[in-house]
Amino acid sequence: MNQLIRCINCDEVFFKTPYDQLPEYDIEKGRSIEYFKTIPKDDFKDFLKYHRGHKLENLKIFEDTLVSERDYAEPVKISYFKATNGREKFVIKRYRERIDEPLKYELIHGDFTLKLISIEIQSSEIEKQLKWEFGQENISQKKIDNFLKVYQRIIENLDLRNLERVEEESNNPLEIYFKMDDIVLSYLLRNCRNYFKGKEFSDIEDFIYRHKDDGVLLLKANYKIHLKEAVKSKRNAVPLRLNLKKVLEKK
Repeated sequence: MNQLIRCINCDEVFFKTPYDQLPEYDIEKGRSIEYFKTIPKDDFKDFLKYHRGHKLENLKIFEDTLVSERDYAEPVKISYFKATNGREKFVIKRYRERIDEPLKYELIHGDFTLKLISIEIQSSEIEKQLKWEFGQENISQKKIDNFLKVYQRIIENLDLRNLERVEEESNNPLEIYFKMDDIVLSYLLRNCRNYFKGKEFSDIEDFIYRHKDDGVLLLKANYKIHLKEAVKSKRNAVPLRLNLKKVLEKK
């Protein structure tokens, strides 16, 4: 079972997992792969040895607080999530500098928030979809540009609290997608009447209704991580009841 443990004396944290005792393998230079050397590892035991005699406590991780400035699948990045000991809240920084090194964890006294920096439409995706559905010969670049300009102008002063968020749409935790609401839909259709006439308007209206809830007409909100560090609390924390000798001798 995964467990986040804090040393109160040193303010260091260890993320205990079932993989802490997996060995490392080293191939001697100039030898073939079958001559690898097994190096036993027990990272948690090493942590306990280093912090022998110190006060330890469990930290509870707040679910769904993990954020980073790079895509979820990117292995080399800095991420943050929130945790608590029941009295104080902390930020845990998770990172590694190379893909071949283990993840490191650092405790930060404070909090973080996501600050909205921009709302935008998916201009290039909309343009490609319009040309594909209408046919490049049936819709001019000028009309595409007018559609994009109108849509962007409508959403510039939106309050995202009034919009429905689309879950699991982005690979980046700082890019969040939202559906347009009825007000945006109404303004967009009304303005399209200035540029599309007759069958063209019927076609663009169908296009909007087809893609308003998913795909290219979703609105993308871009955020940045705002980290606010706090002064370290001097209150004594309740130690985790670990029998250090028993843990170290257990094999």
